[in-house]
Amino acid sequence: MRKIILASAALALTASLAHAANAPHVSIAPVAKTNTTINGQRIAVPPNPNVVVTIATFPPGASLAEHKHPYPHYIYVLEGTLTITDTDTKKHYTAKKGDFVVETSNWHFGKNEGSDTVKLLAIDQLPDGVDSNRVLKNAKPQ
Repeated sequence: MRKIILASAALALTASLAHAANAPHVSIAPVAKTNTTINGQRIAVPPNPNVVVTIATFPPGASLAEHKHPYPHYIYVLEGTLTITDTDTKKHYTAKKGDFVVETSNWHFGKNEGSDTVKLLAIDQLPDGVDSNRVLKNAKPQ
């Protein structure tokens, strides 16, 4: 009887291991690693931040007003290509589908100069009490 129990346990273990070997595996691919913005400024995260995640959609030709972020602002491009212009340095940066960008804390704006819609996943780290819609409040008057 003992041999039958041991044989059954061994068979169950073998079947379990075989199933685990055929099970789908999680794939993890790094997207980015940085401690600076697109123009080389060090990222300074506020203590105990609130994390705010939004989706921004830019139809062809759309742009945001010139603005700046007082706190880290990260974007991941889900669709299309966004042109970011740093108006302090006059440099242009292109962020295309699959790119991760830490935006500059200088005055800048983003524009969809292409014919396809641009969709961004934006992540902000903000101190308590700071409105997540502060980008529009920090815009330069036009």
